Amino acid sequence: MKTVSRLKKPFGTAKMVDIIHVRYLEWEDAFDVEFEDGLSFLEPHATIKKANRISAKAIPVNVSLDDTGMGFEVRYDTGEAADVSWAFIRELPPGS
Repeated sequence: MKTVSRLKKPFGTAKMVDIIHVRYLEWEDAFDVEFEDGLSFLEPHATIKKANRISAKAIPVNVSLDDTGMGFEVRYDTGEAADVSWAFIRELPPGS
């Protein structure tokens, strides 16, 4: 299931909604992120790697929600970690 990015809100206008579930889909090389209001997004792994400066060959070994529901963390086999906020998934960056 792919979600169209047109559903994302312009930067700074999204309403805060907790992330309730996130998982890595290896066959899609993407993260499925589900929000409390039922909306879900398929965020490409390459986007998260680029934003967090993760090495190209790193493979996710653990994905966990933070305690607040405002983001999640991805741990890699290389020892690197990526922090992803709800705004990164829910909103478009400025100028997009």
